[in-house]
This record gives sequence, C-alpha cells and structure tokens, in this order.
Amino acid sequence: MESNFLSAIFLPLALFIIMMGMGLGLKVVDFKRILIEPKGVFFGLIAQLIILPIVGFLLAGIFPLTPELAVGVVILSACPGGATSNIISYLVRGNVALSITLTAIGSLITIVTIPLVINLGMQTFMTTETALQLPFLKTIIKIAVIILLPISLGMLLNYNQPKLAAKIEKFVKWFSLFFLGLIIFGILFQERANLLSSFLQVGGVTLSLNLVTMFLGYTLATMVKLDEKSTKTITVEVGIQNGTLAITIASVFLNSPTMAIPAGIYSLLMFVTSAGFALLVRNRKVISVQ
Repeated sequence: MESNFLSAIFLPLALFIIMMGMGLGLKVVDFKRILIEPKGVFFGLIAQLIILPIVGFLLAGIFPLTPELAVGVVILSACPGGATSNIISYLVRGNVALSITLTAIGSLITIVTIPLVINLGMQTFMTTETALQLPFLKTIIKIAVIILLPISLGMLLNYNQPKLAAKIEKFVKWFSLFFLGLIIFGILFQERANLLSSFLQVGGVTLSLNLVTMFLGYTLATMVKLDEKSTKTITVEVGIQNGTLAITIASVFLNSPTMAIPAGIYSLLMFVTSAGFALLVRNRKVISVQ
C-alpha cells in the first residue's frame, strides 16, 4: 500500500510532538540517575530490552498469525516505554523519576536495538521471497531523528526556560494521548475492511504481550526487592510499549499498515489493562491501610 497523508506526514509529526513533550520533562540529571538508583534502572532496562523482545518472539510464534502480523508483534516488543508509560506511572503513583530515566536511557539504546530486533523478526517469520530488511545505519539515523531530535529540543527549552517548559509540558503530556488516539483511529480506519478479522487475530496476542510483560516486570521488581513505587513503575514500563513508535516504524519505515495493526490494537487494550492495574493498586492500598 502506498504511503498516504496519515503515514507520510501526520504520523511522524505526531511522534515528533510526543517525543518533544517527553523531552520537556527531562533534565541531564535523569540520565545520571543510573548512579543514584542503579538497581531499578539496571533491571528495568534488562526487562525492557531483553526480556520484552524474547516474550514478543515467543508469543508471535505461539499464536497463529500471518507473517506480517507476527512481525508487527515483534516491532511492538522492540519499542518499550514512551511518554504514555510515564503518564501511567504518574497516575498509579509510581516512581516517576525512575520511569523518566528508563525512557530517557532506553530511547538512546533502542536506536540501535530496534533495527536489530525487527530484522531478526522478519528473517524469522517471513519467507525469503517476501522478507523486507531495514537498512541498519539508515534506520538508526531515522530513529535518531524522530526520537533524539525532538527530545533534545524539549530538553534545551527546559534548560533555558524551565518555567515555560513546565507549562507547555502539562499541555503536551495530555495532548500526546489525544494524538495517540487519533493515530490509532487513523490506522484502524485505514484497515477497517479487515478490522474485525485482524482484531480476532491479534487481540489475544497483544493482550497476552501486555499482561505477561506486566506480570514479569512486577515479578522481577519484587525478586530484586525494589520499593513499592519502583515496583509499580517497572511493572508499567515493561508492560506498556511505545505504540506510536511501533506504528511509525511499520507504516513509514516499512510501508506496511498491516504490520501496524498489532500496535494499534495493543494501544487500545493497554488503556484498559492500565486502568485495571491502577484500580488493583488502589484497592490493595486501601486494604493495607484498613
């Protein structure tokens, strides 16, 4: 399918705004927090960058998916964190500083890991005749532009005009969710003819990816004895993926709206599971107080 207005212009613009909004809340100290909270950052990154893609590959292989949808699940698992996970971590009263740090450092590392994971996914699930390939260096440059450039601009404004950045961030943070909603609607509308069948195909695997990774994140954080707030954050950061980035890579880099379907449907389901997690955490807190 040829690139249209959504994938060629609106989607990259939306991701740019979302990532710049994230940069507005970042400071240099966020990158240094690995020295302040080394255990939380280390195990959080291990879960995001290693455990998450492994789970993505396993689920993509277990569920009966077409090659394109299987690769779409892998793409999603290669894109951890993002502005949405920061917001959810804030709403569940997690360790927001740790959430921001994981997103900041993860954004740097995934510039390299994303093309590696996705190319492995395409080699694994697609036939030789239909397999696509992301050019490694070119993809790194593209990802750096859509991630590092807007984040850097946001951080620069935050450094020079912190009060203005704080005001803009509050607006952009929620505006990002609105943009994400528009993106999801656009992708699903574009594939409306196959929407029901696609939902039946990938609804189970994307929900499983969300729930399994949240469970593994919680289990890992508990095993290494992180505090309650950090445990909430690791659960969210590992379980909530950057759907916007995954959709961008599938639709723009690979020009495959079909590969973007798992990320689009996942982005809908994750709000439901996140709300459930928030209620679970609240009820647990109430019970413990009583």
